[in-house]
Amino acid sequence: MARAKKLPTVLTEDEQERLLEQPNPRYPTGERNGTMLRLMLNTGLRLAEVTALKWHDVNLTTGKLMVRQGKGSKDRTLWVAEGDIDRLRNWRERQAAQCGQTDYVFTTLQGKPLGHRYVQRMVKRYAAKAGIDKNVSPHTLRHSFATDLYRETSKIRLVQKVLGHSDLSTTMIYTHIFDEEVESALKSFRQATAVAV
Repeated sequence: MARAKKLPTVLTEDEQERLLEQPNPRYPTGERNGTMLRLMLNTGLRLAEVTALKWHDVNLTTGKLMVRQGKGSKDRTLWVAEGDIDRLRNWRERQAAQCGQTDYVFTTLQGKPLGHRYVQRMVKRYAAKAGIDKNVSPHTLRHSFATDLYRETSKIRLVQKVLGHSDLSTTMIYTHIFDEEVESALKSFRQATAVAV
């Protein structure tokens, strides 16, 4: 039976690590970009959500992150890991020193919110520098997060809630990615067994 949807591009663990190694934290823009990439890979934020994120939506003590008016005008709550809280805290100090107090978490060095096109180009540039031979976009980071979360938990409803999908059928694509991985593993397993015999 033909699949209705093309499977999304996802990054392997190795590719994710290589991507995160690209921004140079010695520079303010490098620290900002690295923090943003990591947050997107670890929370599944959409491009519009990460660029609209404000400091009052992030609790740097508890790690609670509020996504306001996500797709479909729905709010949702996410939790940020300790290492990412530290990175956000460091970036906030540097951002304040560089451009004064600002509402937005990720800004230009003049304190203005980042444009979508800038983030898209930045992700592509880092992916190319990392030698990742895939068409990588900010949404690829979201797909990679969702796939990893499903692989780790096997709970599709949990993935749906975290991603903020109103319809479960949208989230079901991640089970297909997992199914393909299982099929590929079993096929190579059979070939290895046949060779061994």
